Amino acid sequence: MEPATQIGSTAPAPVRPFASDCTLGRHLARRLFEIGVSDVFSVAGDFNLNLLDFLVTEPQLNLIGCCNELNAGYAADGYARAKGVGACVVTFTVGGLSVLNAIAGAYSENLPVICIVGGPNSNDYGTNRILHHTIGLPDFSQELRCFQTVTCFQAVVNNLDDAHELIDAAISTALKERKPAYISISCNLPGIPHPTFARDPVPFFLSPKVSNQEGLEAAVETAAAFLNKAVKPVIVGGPKLRVAKAQKAFLDFAEASGYPIAVMPSGKGHVPEDHPHFIGTYWGAVSTSYCGEIVESADAYVFVGPIFNDYSSVGYSLLIKKEKAIVVQPNRVTIGNGPSLGCVFMSDFLTALSKKVKTNSAAVENYRRIFVPPGIPLRREKDEPLRVNVLFKHIQEMLSGDSAVIAETGDSWFNCQKLRLPANCGYEFQMQYGSIGWSVGATLGYAQAATDKRVIACIGDGSFQVTAQDISTMIRCGQRSIIFLINNGGYTIEVEIHDGPYNVIKNWDYTHFVEAIHNGQGKCWTAKVHTEDDLTEAIATATGPQKDSLCFIEVFVHKDDTSKELLEWGSRFAAANSRPPNPQ
Repeated sequence: MEPATQIGSTAPAPVRPFASDCTLGRHLARRLFEIGVSDVFSVAGDFNLNLLDFLVTEPQLNLIGCCNELNAGYAADGYARAKGVGACVVTFTVGGLSVLNAIAGAYSENLPVICIVGGPNSNDYGTNRILHHTIGLPDFSQELRCFQTVTCFQAVVNNLDDAHELIDAAISTALKERKPAYISISCNLPGIPHPTFARDPVPFFLSPKVSNQEGLEAAVETAAAFLNKAVKPVIVGGPKLRVAKAQKAFLDFAEASGYPIAVMPSGKGHVPEDHPHFIGTYWGAVSTSYCGEIVESADAYVFVGPIFNDYSSVGYSLLIKKEKAIVVQPNRVTIGNGPSLGCVFMSDFLTALSKKVKTNSAAVENYRRIFVPPGIPLRREKDEPLRVNVLFKHIQEMLSGDSAVIAETGDSWFNCQKLRLPANCGYEFQMQYGSIGWSVGATLGYAQAATDKRVIACIGDGSFQVTAQDISTMIRCGQRSIIFLINNGGYTIEVEIHDGPYNVIKNWDYTHFVEAIHNGQGKCWTAKVHTEDDLTEAIATATGPQKDSLCFIEVFVHKDDTSKELLEWGSRFAAANSRPPNPQ
């Protein structure tokens, strides 16, 4: 059974006399802080200005203005990864449709992001008026319809009588379903007192999710029998471990079973890589060395919270057989070609299975027999241009429990997968949605939430050009992330899928671009790196004299210097994309 979740103070909320501060704006501000949001990412627009006033005056909230709505949404995504929930505020339609892409990404990653939009004056609903920031029709529902497919709840607040109910329903649904919610608030309502806001918000109490007991027992008995007759079973952790809040139950099951532990690429960061039974990333043909062989040769595998898409399956080429697999999703367990049992929650299932499964370390012993430690890069010549594998060797040495890695879509996916994460080291990337440029905003949001960690972001030049402006916001917020800008002249991941002139980008002088944004205000340090000696010196400065600054290190590498995993993945993914139509 999932525990009940008490959000906010347990002290009774005081009832205040109905007064001028009993407003929607104040209620929303207090509610956001109560659920764990201390920083709200925003872009001001005429429809949300009144609401922003209340967020600014709430002493427990920090309103962070971003350079554009897309980055505000990405920042809320990154913040939710570190803190469990995030929030952004934009204006009607022009802001809403700009942030929509980021909200879709948060939906794909099961992140509760509260997306708040300043909407039209309540008197304009139901009229035949045409407003600015629209497509010129008197229908104000275009934005709402766009958000319906990428949020779990949509609240259009244009009446104070039901505003309290709609706001709380939207926020509580987002927290329960671990998905974004959309709240549109008419621009004339935030400052009007109303009796429904006469007391501070009552703390949320989210009802616990309870497994069907008969289904749970049947799933555990069947799975235990399935696994206990296997010779060399393995466990593979996936990205839905986060949404199910089952990391501890996963680790308990791993300890009880003795099986080797692998992780799907999008599950990296949710499984302890310092565990003695951890064998690496299972990613089909581009798996960590020896991990793929152990997983695919197993006679039983337990996939916990997986997502099998074209990316994670390397163009649908995994050598996994359904009849050998137990697939554990947040609320369902499927065992081979046999039963699929719903209303069985992941944490409950793993905890109960831990007590029934027999210890079996055969696959761990097989892994240790075949494992050969990775070699070291070849000896370099003096002033030899820096190679990507050398760069990531040095990044590996930087990692600790006080750091977190943000990997941008592209070759950084593959290079960062090979990093061995120390205990408590954070790791985030966006594999399901794969929106290039995500990492700039996500670094802003994650660093703002996880102030105890120093973020190390690995970003390609093509991705950086999409969302570069919010380096400005990082500096303004006094963040101290280290950004490695990998300059290889284009969209390398797309080159390996399908090359063409459209994958070549205009080169920027990236360090001078960041220095121009810095403009002498705040703490920021930049460096250009061409050789390993340059890199060693830059890292020493970033972790020494400039440890309290935002550090931007531009790394020059050859355009064809890619990981071998990207070369293999790109060719298989290209083959999947180019399949001819099925015969009719």
